[in-house]
Amino acid sequence: MVKMAANGEKQQGHRAGIYKQKNKGHKHGKHRTKGEIERENKGRVSVTAITKKQRREQKKMDRRNKANQLRRNKKDMVLSEKRRLGSRDGPPHLVAVVCLHAGVDAAVVTKVLRQEGAGGIVHQEQCISGHSDSFGLIVPRFKQRFTFLSHTTADIHSLLDVAKIADSLIFVLDSAEGWDSYGDYCLSCLFAQGLPSYALVCQGVSDLPVKKKVEFRRALLKITEIRFPDARLFPLDTEQDATLLLRHLGTQRQRKLGFRSRRSHLLAQHVTFTPNSPAEGLGAGPTGLGTLCVSGYVRGRPLQVDRLVHISGHGDFQLSQIDAPSDPLPLNVTVPRPAKPGKGGDVDMQDGSEEDAPVRVLMKADPSHRESLQAEAEVDPMDGEQTWPTQTELLEAEEARKNKRVMKVPKGTSDYQATWIVDEDEENGDLDEESSEDDDDGDDMMDEAMDNEDEENNSQAPGSGCASEEEEEEEEEEVCSTERAGADQRYDEHMDEAAEEEGLKRYREARVNEMFPDEVDTPLDTPARIRFQRYRGLKSFRSSPWDPMENLPLNYSRIFQFQSFERTRRRLLADATAEEEGAMVGWYVTLHISDVPFSVMESVQAGKPLVLVSLLPHEQKMSVMQLLVRRHPSNTEPIKSKEELVFHCGFRRFRASPIFSQHTSADKHKMERFLRPDAPTVVSVYAPITFPPTGVLLFKQRPDDMQDLVATGSLLSCDPQRVVLKRIVLSGHPFKINRRSAVVRYMFFNRDDIMWFKPVEMRTKWGRRGHIKEALGTHGHMKCVFDSQLRSQDTVLMNLYKRVYPRWTYDPYVPSPLPWVKREVTVEMEDLDME
Repeated sequence: MVKMAANGEKQQGHRAGIYKQKNKGHKHGKHRTKGEIERENKGRVSVTAITKKQRREQKKMDRRNKANQLRRNKKDMVLSEKRRLGSRDGPPHLVAVVCLHAGVDAAVVTKVLRQEGAGGIVHQEQCISGHSDSFGLIVPRFKQRFTFLSHTTADIHSLLDVAKIADSLIFVLDSAEGWDSYGDYCLSCLFAQGLPSYALVCQGVSDLPVKKKVEFRRALLKITEIRFPDARLFPLDTEQDATLLLRHLGTQRQRKLGFRSRRSHLLAQHVTFTPNSPAEGLGAGPTGLGTLCVSGYVRGRPLQVDRLVHISGHGDFQLSQIDAPSDPLPLNVTVPRPAKPGKGGDVDMQDGSEEDAPVRVLMKADPSHRESLQAEAEVDPMDGEQTWPTQTELLEAEEARKNKRVMKVPKGTSDYQATWIVDEDEENGDLDEESSEDDDDGDDMMDEAMDNEDEENNSQAPGSGCASEEEEEEEEEEVCSTERAGADQRYDEHMDEAAEEEGLKRYREARVNEMFPDEVDTPLDTPARIRFQRYRGLKSFRSSPWDPMENLPLNYSRIFQFQSFERTRRRLLADATAEEEGAMVGWYVTLHISDVPFSVMESVQAGKPLVLVSLLPHEQKMSVMQLLVRRHPSNTEPIKSKEELVFHCGFRRFRASPIFSQHTSADKHKMERFLRPDAPTVVSVYAPITFPPTGVLLFKQRPDDMQDLVATGSLLSCDPQRVVLKRIVLSGHPFKINRRSAVVRYMFFNRDDIMWFKPVEMRTKWGRRGHIKEALGTHGHMKCVFDSQLRSQDTVLMNLYKRVYPRWTYDPYVPSPLPWVKREVTVEMEDLDME
């Protein structure tokens, strides 16, 4: 700025420099004052938002009262459920007696409970079809009714079915050992499936001296605290002990099992079978279908006639109608009083006291609203994409028709027959196409064949020039003494040579996979680009994309998929909880099940329990189920992927061949060749849809028809789009090492394979990364560039991936297993040669 001085001269104005002091502004709280806001608004008033639901600020006492009301309502709900069980308004308290030791007898326990001094009245003997040791018990003192069922533990499937539906379990223990090895095996299965309320019972305590009773109880509690930390041990020798046990069963807290509390279920107490007439079904008699009438008490949730029912071990069926017969186990609540003179007597209300009461039909199925039995989607093989040929393709076809090939054919062959005669070159080309269309099982079989060839070569190589040594060994065997012949012969009687060889093979495969994960050898006789043509490389297993809808197998056209499985699950479970229609809980009903095979009636006649469960919508349809399991500590044998296993998933029981994969939160999951013992594993299998929460048990069937428990877990989800990738690792050896490059050999054996896999990134066991630069020669040597210099003891690796799917081997029929015996071979000490 220029200023004029007094004498008229121009004077330059002062400007502040860069070093001028700059004071900080006043910290006024980083907010505007009321005056500033009014000046900015300039008199404008903001529109007040009118909400539909006005929230009122509650006072402290109001909030406390509301919390108390919610707490009181939940407590009343729990108490009402507890009081309804075994009462007049609910089903009888179902109690199953299970023996955990071979030296105890369940019939002795039920005999004590039957005594009149225990306070109960036996109202109905053999109340459950097929079970002689079952009875209904009414306890007027507690105003409760019980149904007792003594079931053998020889059939583990039937034991698990009874435990799924029982309200309480009575475990009968041995006075000295508690339980044996088979009892411990049964407990492992029951805990993994979901254990209802239980009571521990032991007999023989009253026969002991008074001073030894305390020591006896301490020793037995020390054994049982491993499985039951806070359990109470009930002696059962007198009638007073039986009364205390009944009181405990009727008042104890009931454990809720998620897979049964949301579904209506029923234990068959009376079963009849009526064959279909020839006009109704496929046939009559034992070989055809018929109507199965099952009577029992409704438990869990109300039962609807339009829903499908699943009979454990037999399949899914439709209901035709539901009847309401009289209650066979009525609970007498009122006491008859003498009639006063001149007045009529009081009526004694008793449920189902009239045996000649007519059977009422509660509801009949509506064919238009009844659930369908369709389990698989209908597949139309002609439903593929049909494109109309273009003009260029029509011209090429016309030229090919004109330019007929000249070939020698037998005399009398027509033009049509001559078109089907294939040349050798075309036949080879067709074989190549067929080989490229092999599935994952073919690749697995080729891997196993290559491994077997290596084992045979290794076993034959050292014995090719040792004939003289074998003769010497034979002479030594002849000279050897026969003192241990008896013990060896008895030892070999318990050994299956075929099973031993199979176990050795699996052990070697699992050991090799543990030492060299996913490493395979490149074949010498087959080009690697043909052998591994279904595999691809990924720059990053975590972030590289993989389309889940790409190249799906044909079996995926047979399954069903949800747009959002979690949203559908929440909606269906909420509807099931709020359901108030149908046969209510506690009613004694008769279900008419249509088109049931006679084999169901045969299993009932054989003494097996018949358990029915009402399925939720969509639970009869097939899909890809994901199960999260962990290997059971008692199983030490290697379990290979795609091996047939027996599944217990909720109320279902089936056989299938699953695949194993890692449990991660990524969008791609690496396949595991064997079931890992140290980490949770996701099992993918084709199976009917089941909504979690549900317990899962995996069994493996032995050659002797026994079944071993191999894994336990829970149902994870239903997700056919879960990408499971099988990884193979090709390994090579650094031949010449430079500063940044190296010559690698033994990974490929021809030049074309090197050029085919050139884009794939490589890594080493010491953490180096690189890629193929060029091929050297024609015998598989290649020059590779890495991020730093290699070491001479390093190994160059190449990861290749392909998506795998489980095998469609779903089979709802599971044969009954033999009683389980722990695998241990004992040899008598007297037979051993003590030197």
